[in-house]
Parts: sequence; structure tokens; C-alpha cells
Amino acid sequence: MLRIRLRRVGAKHRPYYRLVVSESTRTPQARVNEVLGTYNPGTRPSTVKIKLDRVDHWVGCGAHPSLTVARLIERARRTQASA
Repeated sequence: MLRIRLRRVGAKHRPYYRLVVSESTRTPQARVNEVLGTYNPGTRPSTVKIKLDRVDHWVGCGAHPSLTVARLIERARRTQASA
């Protein structure tokens, strides 16, 4: 089963994440199918950049977002709608 989840790529004590699509049985550091965006919680306000059209494509293919990623997607959709 495919999952949309966060993959940490930041330095020690400076987290930075990529939203990736990968097989749920693999570790988050394993090979990924596609990078869908980034999330930087270290900035104020935190920065979220997501390719929503690609998220919709992967969800249509059966990928399930993690709970945290689902909240980030909702937030990105709200900011895109208000802009």
C-alpha cells in the first residue's frame, strides 16, 4: 500500500521535511516514488509547499496520507483558496 508521509532531511536540531510517496512497508529513508513538497517547521510561520495536483493524483491511485500530512494538505488547500 502506498503512503504519503514526511521524510526528515534537516540537520541536527533543525528539522526540514519532504512530503514523499513510498511503499508503506519500507522505511521512510528508503527509495521514494515521488517528492510532493516540503515542510519547514523552523520558520515563523512554518512554511508548507505542496504540489496539490500531484497529491490528488496519488490519492486517486490509492495512496493514503498520514495524519500529519493530511493536516498539512488541508492547510495548504485553505491558504491556496484564500490567496
